[in-house]
Amino acid sequence: MRRVVLLTTLIALLAAAPAGAATRHVVSGAGFGHGIGMSQYGAYGFAQNGVGYVRILKHYYRGTEIGRAPSRPVRVLLQASDPYVRFSGANRVAGKRIGRGLHIVRPAGGGRLRVSGAGTFNGPISVTGKGPIKLMGPAINGINSGTYRGTMVLRPGAVGGVTAINSLPIDTYLGGVVPGEMPSSWDYDALRAQAVAARTYALAVRQRGQVFDLYPDTRSQVYAGVSAETSRTNKAVADTARQVLTYDGDPVTTFYFSTSGGRTENVELSFLGAQPQPYLESVRDPYDDISPRHRWQFRFSNSELGARLGAPGTLRRVDVLRRGKSPRIVRARVVGSRGSRTLTGSDIRARLDLYDSWAFFRKVSTAQVGAQRGRGARSARGASPEIAGVFAPAPRSRRVLVERRSGNTWERVSRVRTSRTGRYRTTVAVDGVYRVRVGSVAGPAVSVR
Repeated sequence: MRRVVLLTTLIALLAAAPAGAATRHVVSGAGFGHGIGMSQYGAYGFAQNGVGYVRILKHYYRGTEIGRAPSRPVRVLLQASDPYVRFSGANRVAGKRIGRGLHIVRPAGGGRLRVSGAGTFNGPISVTGKGPIKLMGPAINGINSGTYRGTMVLRPGAVGGVTAINSLPIDTYLGGVVPGEMPSSWDYDALRAQAVAARTYALAVRQRGQVFDLYPDTRSQVYAGVSAETSRTNKAVADTARQVLTYDGDPVTTFYFSTSGGRTENVELSFLGAQPQPYLESVRDPYDDISPRHRWQFRFSNSELGARLGAPGTLRRVDVLRRGKSPRIVRARVVGSRGSRTLTGSDIRARLDLYDSWAFFRKVSTAQVGAQRGRGARSARGASPEIAGVFAPAPRSRRVLVERRSGNTWERVSRVRTSRTGRYRTTVAVDGVYRVRVGSVAGPAVSVR
């Protein structure tokens, strides 16, 4: 008898199973970057609308003033503890004249360095030339055999080998930074704003107590040397020579990033643990919509989203616990079938490879719940099959559009009311492929027959 009951139950479940069912998590968001300080596309938009670079900077860094940078050079780490360093284009090493051809530098023990064709010297040594110096091989900035202005300082590496550091005036350094951080074709006032922000940032984030000041990559700023320079960005640097942003007389940490989505964020709400700063507070960004990353969307299956976010068990939902002054996520709870875990907005952005932590999560599912045609079965509501599912969180209008695929486009079929939790159900009169949509958020396509 027990086997008969179990068999009957199984048959009933199979008969009620949907012919097609799918669930997608749609992550809709805005912006590209950490959201702190100056939005580069926003600055570009301001410049296109006739706003000068000083006003642009003071919009993003509230309460700051234009000051003057110190005249001492900056030191940029290019190669660290390499077995040897090769260079060309120099005519002096430690004040001694040398040929301009290729030279190889190796450690000679006791803090000394041996330079091919020149001799052995106590480190560190300065390598200079009448023009730029070519540093052979790959550098930390990813450039192979790059050319650099200023002086190349070579010293024994901290863990052996030889370390190469480029020492040069800060405005010369900016010639290799600004075009790597902003397209040189942009309006001059955007480029000028970028030059001042990059100059100020370099002074604010210098390494303390180190043999170098700056990294040549995103740990400081991307510095590519002569190969990056353009006439337009060099002019922007020259037009703003030695100008920096100060607050109470000191250079500020002028964070900048690509795209704000329409509003920047307080530093302490994006970089958790950072101290609030009056010059790094959330501001409206009215012209940022020219960016291709102003709005974006990603789609994940339930299993993929759960795996990436580390949901305990099967993913149930993502609950945002706190948002910043902009809609960027500060903290969120990932709820699974076996518990939950809390992640920061930065964690979520990194785990999902999102452009920004300005993100909204929507779960959209659709399934055929009525009987399939031509098989002798009829649903409880008649012969026409039905689709049902959930759009969560429920849209404010409590309505979802039902659409049917027609060739390469989607045609509107009906508008259906949802429950408070976003559940919906409706009949469809014609076979085909259907989905539901609210605004730009569309659910998975399901075949109905």
